Amino acid sequence: MFNDLDERLATALNDAGFTTPTQVQSQTFEPALDGRDLLVSAETGSGKTCAYLLPTFERVLDQDTHSILVLVLVPTRELAQQVLKQAKLLGRLTSLKFGHIGGGTDIKKQEEIIHNPPHFLVATPGRLSELLARDLLDLGEVETLILDEADRLLDMGFSNEIMAIVQHCSRRQQTQLYSASLANKSLKGLANELLTDPEVITLNKLSDQHSLIKQEIIFADDNAHKVKLVNWLLKNEEHQHCLIFCNSKQQVDRLYGLLYYQDDISIGILHGDRDQKQRNYVMGKIRRHELKIIVATDIAARGIDIEGMDLVINFEMPRTGEIYTHRIGRTGRAGHSGLAISLISAPEYNLMSSIERFLKQKFERRKIKELEGHYKGPKKLKSSGKAVGSKKKKVKKKGSKVKSKKN
Repeated sequence: MFNDLDERLATALNDAGFTTPTQVQSQTFEPALDGRDLLVSAETGSGKTCAYLLPTFERVLDQDTHSILVLVLVPTRELAQQVLKQAKLLGRLTSLKFGHIGGGTDIKKQEEIIHNPPHFLVATPGRLSELLARDLLDLGEVETLILDEADRLLDMGFSNEIMAIVQHCSRRQQTQLYSASLANKSLKGLANELLTDPEVITLNKLSDQHSLIKQEIIFADDNAHKVKLVNWLLKNEEHQHCLIFCNSKQQVDRLYGLLYYQDDISIGILHGDRDQKQRNYVMGKIRRHELKIIVATDIAARGIDIEGMDLVINFEMPRTGEIYTHRIGRTGRAGHSGLAISLISAPEYNLMSSIERFLKQKFERRKIKELEGHYKGPKKLKSSGKAVGSKKKKVKKKGSKVKSKKN
């Protein structure tokens, strides 16, 4: 496959150290190059960014135009910057121009893209919709539209923005949707709306995802107990980088504050209330290995590729199986092994059990002897695997009359 590429792309690819195509690259290259619409399910870390960049570049090389030819929509600013970085790396020897539009930046600072549109644009839907609504950008010459992490785009509520953007791509010839799973009903609806006779490529099932990731749970009494467990894991579990997930920005802030002053812990924070400059600062530091640990909300669960991320800790169990899949997918990437540990208190057991059923697997139960708490899991389980709850006693309402037996 790589041998059939334009010499400039092949040289850049070789210089970047890519010698053998991954499965998703091998299976998508020909239909993408032929201009087919694609609906692709591929595990995170499988090389899908390169899979859509290379054939797309081949199709638009050396076009004499000053218009946007390729538009890639992604859910987060961090993923947009990551895709842009890889696009520039692979297209550096070509005449293609690259650009990025995302929130968190003053629109005035994006005037260069407005006045000198790149051939390849990666954008988040919110900011791009804003520019289109103000007639500041023209997508009329877009040939290829790509939705990366399409299910996450829908989960984040971008459905209306996506459809509005599509209306502006009036001459598009090809649309590609990439997702970690095709189980999302909304995604199927979007695919039916956007794709024409697509090539459907399913490279993974939920049950066999993340074969290189060891998945464990540790029972915990409460959040205070979880903090002790996190401290122990960070000091005793060998890792290059660790990503700790919480379900809310408030919990991220609390946990970060508790861990920040611990000895030998270099830690950063990542969530939606951090401005773009702060988020870039943290991502830059961890990629330069100046930070070892990030505490984050699910903003970091999609598309973020950090070399050496070999440990993921769920301080709180995520609310759905899809989110769990994307969280742990930050490790075990590109053929490397990883470890994912979820800390489970009593109120989270049934949620954890539901995710096990969703993934059709059972997580390994682990104990840390010196930190073993009172909660050791439910005493009784239903056939579904959920905990058997104690029956609630009926409480007599105030003012209710009690019937007395007649003598």
